[in-house]
Amino acid sequence: MTTALAAVTASTPSVRPKLRGLTAEFVFVGRSLRHSLRDGESLLMAIMLPVMLMLMFTWVFGGALDPSGGYVDYVVPGIILTCAGFGASSTGVYVANDMRAGIIDRFRTMPVRSGAVLTGHVVSSLARNLVATAIVIGVGVLVGFRPTATFGEWLLTAVLITLYLLAITYLFAAIGLAAGSPEGANGYGFILLFLPYLSSAFVPVESMPNWLQPVAEYQPITPIIETIRSLLMGTDAGMQPLWAVLWCAGILLVATVWGGWLFRRKAGQR
Repeated sequence: MTTALAAVTASTPSVRPKLRGLTAEFVFVGRSLRHSLRDGESLLMAIMLPVMLMLMFTWVFGGALDPSGGYVDYVVPGIILTCAGFGASSTGVYVANDMRAGIIDRFRTMPVRSGAVLTGHVVSSLARNLVATAIVIGVGVLVGFRPTATFGEWLLTAVLITLYLLAITYLFAAIGLAAGSPEGANGYGFILLFLPYLSSAFVPVESMPNWLQPVAEYQPITPIIETIRSLLMGTDAGMQPLWAVLWCAGILLVATVWGGWLFRRKAGQR
């Protein structure tokens, strides 16, 4: 009888203590970081693709777009966000892999908060992408990028880039939950990677066809790029910084709510 009572007590969810504080989050962040280090190819491609893109635009197309040679100063802010997109897109694939492997079902039997799993993926991706962004900026300086920003402006730029990375990484994590497979998550994420090309990242909005200009002007990437450009190069941003923060906050709010709902629905947590 004692054995039976012990078995019933052990199987009762109400007596399983939750991990205190942020212990669960730290555990899953460490797990995701270890997976990232083992998947060196994804990290390398997240760095190499934006760098190659920047070299192509500055050395191959730059002379035609700006014969004065100053195109690198214009394009680097757009490359920074392109780099962020490449790096964050892998988060969706990692989350989808966890869902397909069934590890999420094992996690839900443990005394951890449902959001801890997604937080681990997001924080790990954020750390990777900040390193990749720093490398891309360094390469930009090597090929002629000459920002005029003060220390305070660099700090504000870092805060905005971090906020954007956080928002888009949570969005890709939610996409990974919503997708039926890692391949599907990769496909959906690839669509979002085209947004910088429909913005002021590589050419001014005024140079685009009239029917395309409203799309480029009022999508979220343009105000973020213009804000980074104004901070680093001293251009006039107008109301763009306000719109940049509002877009990032809105994307982050929608992504966290959507991701939490998807996790509880697919992992069976209530």
